[in-house]
Amino acid sequence: MNGNVVFSSEEPEFSTFSKNAYQNFEMNYPKFFKMDNLSKLAFMGAELLLGGVIDNSNENNIALNFSNKTSSLDTDLKHQNSITDKENYFPSPSIFVYTLPNICLGEISIKHQLKSENCFFIFEEFNSEFTVNYADILLNTNKADQVLSGWVDYLNEDYKAFLYLISKEESATIHNKQVIETLFNS
Repeated sequence: MNGNVVFSSEEPEFSTFSKNAYQNFEMNYPKFFKMDNLSKLAFMGAELLLGGVIDNSNENNIALNFSNKTSSLDTDLKHQNSITDKENYFPSPSIFVYTLPNICLGEISIKHQLKSENCFFIFEEFNSEFTVNYADILLNTNKADQVLSGWVDYLNEDYKAFLYLISKEESATIHNKQVIETLFNS
């Protein structure tokens, strides 16, 4: 965290990587294994950042502001394949439910009992100016006390997650979009 690697795996396959990370960080959430890969990736990042922040004794006014390039295309393709295969026609509701990228936000919200603003945007590349401005709006209009924001993208075993948690106090220090771009691209 804070720019440091917190978990590394020699295993390039995401299913094994995510299982190993789940076990390493002792994430006690059995529904994790039913999620699609985009949701698993977002969930793992959120767990690492929210683990020490969430206080279940009061309301957590933490907004979620995520974006990516491929939306939920990885799961969309799996769902489409289950429809087009005439010999094994079996469109699964458990796959279909993940054909929207914002479902990963729902998984995080359910786990942490968040009842705050959340949004998922699709951009060609990480748009730090938009992301920072949107977080500032949420914080400055008291729609949130903190914002978990960033980029979570998954398609065909190619994945990247970059998340950060900011509050009103921290917003002024990272308002410069160049800081976020530098962190994202390093």
